Amino acid sequence: MRKKIAILFLSIYLCSTTEAHELLKIPVVFQHFIEHQQEDPQISALQFLQIHYLQGNVKDKDYDRDMQLPFKTAGEFFSSSATPFVPLNAQIVLHYPEDAINMVWSQQKTPFLFSAYQVNIWQPPKMD
Repeated sequence: MRKKIAILFLSIYLCSTTEAHELLKIPVVFQHFIEHQQEDPQISALQFLQIHYLQGNVKDKDYDRDMQLPFKTAGEFFSSSATPFVPLNAQIVLHYPEDAINMVWSQQKTPFLFSAYQVNIWQPPKMD
């Protein structure tokens, strides 16, 4: 049951945010190919794909039907995006401090303190 719900949510997400919804139009490809075969029985599937996808958008007598094919039009999917409203005359003013920041750098290094306790961590346990 969880797997089916995950597949459902994934498909809803992909169809709403990507062009995957165009795959739902694949039956139109087969219907339109049959229409072309009725006009010209010699046409092959590769010729059909070349006419409709490799020659650009040719305006012929069935142009409206051609535009129903998958991946022929773009931007017809539903998506939502939130953009912040920024007025056109917005100005951002940054105020820098007028006083110079004086930083004192010390050339003195702190001495390294060797701890005997840290060395004992890596020693094997001893029996007393």
